[in-house]
Amino acid sequence: MPPADPATEPDEADLELADTVVRELFLLIRQVKRSTERHRPEMIVDMAGYHVLAHLHFAGPQRATEVAATFHADPSTISRQVSPLVKAGLVERRADPADGRAALLAATDDGVLVIESERRRRTRVIARVLGAWEPGDRTALATLLDRFLVDFQTHETRES
Repeated sequence: MPPADPATEPDEADLELADTVVRELFLLIRQVKRSTERHRPEMIVDMAGYHVLAHLHFAGPQRATEVAATFHADPSTISRQVSPLVKAGLVERRADPADGRAALLAATDDGVLVIESERRRRTRVIARVLGAWEPGDRTALATLLDRFLVDFQTHETRES
């Protein structure tokens, strides 16, 4: 069966399936958060700070206003999240080469170590969960999740 035209209104069966997907994604995200909370004593930063730190590592140094825009947050919120990261030596402020009066936020080497440690922990948990799955099912899950994310991002870009 050919893929549905994205401009076509979904029928009742499509809406029920989408509702199931939304519910399952919500439950999955909640479960991942619970798992992280259970391991919080090992974490140096709270989850909001971790997300900012990871963003700075993967996206590169940025102004606080850019980080705020990425997270759809007020710059004062980002400032409150960044302050303990700077104090802990996980994020540093650097002069912006394009404008010496402005500062860029960047993950430090210690910050990268925190990110990589948490990624390894999460990766081990997910690998254990998927360990009993057939290799083809594991690959299919990763492929379909990637496809869903790309399609969702494309849809959001078209809608904005």
